[in-house]
Amino acid sequence: MMEGKRTRKLARKPAHHDPKLLLDVVEKSLDDDKAEDVIVIDLAGKSSFADYMVIASGRSTRQVSSMAEHLMERLKAADAGTVAAEGLSQGDWVLIDGGDVVIHLFRPEVRAFYNLEKMWGLELPASAAVSTVAVTA
Repeated sequence: MMEGKRTRKLARKPAHHDPKLLLDVVEKSLDDDKAEDVIVIDLAGKSSFADYMVIASGRSTRQVSSMAEHLMERLKAADAGTVAAEGLSQGDWVLIDGGDVVIHLFRPEVRAFYNLEKMWGLELPASAAVSTVAVTA
């Protein structure tokens, strides 16, 4: 008998969960909000934390925060499960955990400073690099 033994419920992904569909939601939302220099990094088979990483820029803290809020609403509406964000109140760098899609939203100067693309073997977009030159010169 199993008396006294507790069973733990595991969180389940929605039945229609598809990382590519979530990525489509993210890309559409960022396009609608006029995000700049959007890069998608395919992490499938390379990382255990997500299938995709998206990096994008907004021109101001207000735009970055607004993009993040809209994106979170759209991911929740797409039944992405628990969606969490860090840095929303500052608007310099917002990290959104959308489950199988992780999104980094930056102001251009902050993006150039951290240069996450380089960590994944990619080049910083030319327009982001131009912003860096203007800020550091």
